[in-house]
Amino acid sequence: MDMKTIYLLIPLAPLFGALVAGLFGWAIGRRASHVVTIGGVAVSFLLSAYTLNHLVSGGDNFNGTVYTWLTVNGVDFNVGFLVDKLTAMMMCVVTFVSLMVHIYTIGYMSEDPGYQRFFSYISLFTFSMLMLVMANNFVQLFFGWEAVGLVSYLLIGFWFKKPTATFANMKAFLINRVGDFGFLLGIGLVLAYFGSLDYVDVFAKAPELKDATISLFPNVTWSLMSVTCILLFIGAMGKSAQFPLHVWLPDSMEGPTPISALIHAATMVTAGIFMVARMSPLFELSDTALNFVMVIGSITALFMGFLGIIQNDIKRVVAYSTLSQLGYMTVALGASAYSVAVFHLMTHAFFKALLFLAAGSVIIGMHHDQDIRKMGGLRKYMPITWITSLIGSLALIGTPFLSGFYSKDSIIEAVHASNLPGAGFAYFAVVAGVFVTAFYSFRMYFLVFHGEERFGKAHDHHSHDAAHAHDDDHGHADEHHGLAPGQKPHETPWVVTLPLVMLAIPSLVIGYFAIDPMLYGDFFKGVIFVNHEAHPAMEVMKEEFHGAVAMGIHSLTTMPFWLALAGVVVSWYFYLVKPSIPAALDRFFSSIGIKKLLDEKYYMDHLYINGFAAGGRVLGTLFWKVGDTFIIDGLLVNGTAKLVGMFSAAARKLQTGYIYHYAFAMIIGAIGLMTWWIAGLLA
Repeated sequence: MDMKTIYLLIPLAPLFGALVAGLFGWAIGRRASHVVTIGGVAVSFLLSAYTLNHLVSGGDNFNGTVYTWLTVNGVDFNVGFLVDKLTAMMMCVVTFVSLMVHIYTIGYMSEDPGYQRFFSYISLFTFSMLMLVMANNFVQLFFGWEAVGLVSYLLIGFWFKKPTATFANMKAFLINRVGDFGFLLGIGLVLAYFGSLDYVDVFAKAPELKDATISLFPNVTWSLMSVTCILLFIGAMGKSAQFPLHVWLPDSMEGPTPISALIHAATMVTAGIFMVARMSPLFELSDTALNFVMVIGSITALFMGFLGIIQNDIKRVVAYSTLSQLGYMTVALGASAYSVAVFHLMTHAFFKALLFLAAGSVIIGMHHDQDIRKMGGLRKYMPITWITSLIGSLALIGTPFLSGFYSKDSIIEAVHASNLPGAGFAYFAVVAGVFVTAFYSFRMYFLVFHGEERFGKAHDHHSHDAAHAHDDDHGHADEHHGLAPGQKPHETPWVVTLPLVMLAIPSLVIGYFAIDPMLYGDFFKGVIFVNHEAHPAMEVMKEEFHGAVAMGIHSLTTMPFWLALAGVVVSWYFYLVKPSIPAALDRFFSSIGIKKLLDEKYYMDHLYINGFAAGGRVLGTLFWKVGDTFIIDGLLVNGTAKLVGMFSAAARKLQTGYIYHYAFAMIIGAIGLMTWWIAGLLA
């Protein structure tokens, strides 16, 4: 089998599974549906791993057209694949996490009536994401970009009888439209000025257009490269949930837990990060764009972390940590450390998918109660979920030698070495974010797995605000959420725990093995382009790097390590030793209004719903009442009819039916014509 056939099979195998389960799931039943979709994704994963191995062992990159869709004015719109090490690494991450999520879904959705439909959606999502990462041109990139947005809409609103779920999926869809509009404008500028949509042609022509300007308003010129890159990044802000387009991601927790792991950990939200890394030859030509990327990322990294501290829904804590980590990746992109951003993307995919699936395992064990204030002491009831959650949490906070440590510390180092104007603020944000991350991660961990058992008590309405709004897995409101009095949690079946163990392994070791080749070796050679003279961060880091072991040992003396340790110790003291302290702090922050600010998520939702959405409705009503009803219907349509009616009414009076009236009119007309004729002769 030649490589081109393999590359075609990788996205088509999940598509085949999705079509079979989606169209014929009702006929073939549950078991056959999950077998065909898991089989498709497993084939895709094995071929992706083969591809990565082929490239690492010296195989050639592939860049070719599979199918020409249309040709307009000499520009081809192709379906084509660019398979290099960046693509292969992304393909392996996407397919491996997707495979784990597929297996996990057998256990998680076992009682759901939409079982086959769910498998069809997640398999279709995998196909869409593979088309996005394998693209060799902007057209296919945009196809994959929109397809993952569409399937995420279907998945977030999977339980479509829940009003909260349908609101959340519409919110995700609309906010992604805002980002995608910028993305489409960026692609339009690429086509207009570069004359091609193929990556290779565009990147080759980029240096010629480095100093080109564009005039969007009269007498105001901007750098073409800056405008193009910022517009492309606005697309990434929507997909990768960067401030201020981040508000869709926490709400998307309304979907079933497996898609939280798939969409919000490993695949869709990392599409923006991947895209900017792929566009490194363009972004390197614009310091303005890089600075914009860095500042947006640092705002997201720090301020979304603060929101994680006050969440009581187990999935929302993990959701805010995802936002914060995406901010870290974006900061690395701004510092021209593209390889570091992609490295963190990879390590984060494993430990964050692990944390989401572990949260889902806890939710099953707790009979669908998601409020962490009603848990506690689960360690002895759910040992596998406990140990894997601990590994995921330790990786997330950057514990030395675990995978998250290598990527997170590299981001902090890269920002420190950056010479952009925004680097000072960004460095503060990512360092402060270390403490915040450790604090909220272990707040959740201690409240769920340690301390007194707070479950199985009489229903407490005050502490149940996070969970009572959630419907059960069938989309019907469930009055008896959580464990009944006297009931104990239980470990989940092997189809749930096996993916946890499989994801815990790379969360422990992959950073150690991958840091040298991915950041300082030849792994991304010829794939990611950095102008080292203008942006020296990676060169500075390379000089300071003396191997993965030395980096781990050295970190024990650095500020991020001690901040992370402090975060863990403070959360342990607050939530296990002296629970009265957080209660007192809660009262204090409530009295000065900060708690309200965090509870309202910085009022961003109010701005969008009461500002833009309400403003849009007011404008729509104005156009409807004034433009449509009054001007178009009232004046133009009905007005012309009335005018004709008035003219006809006046003309009707001349139609008397008497012959002498008509004869008189004819004589008057004849006299008028003769007068005009004689006057013409005399002139």
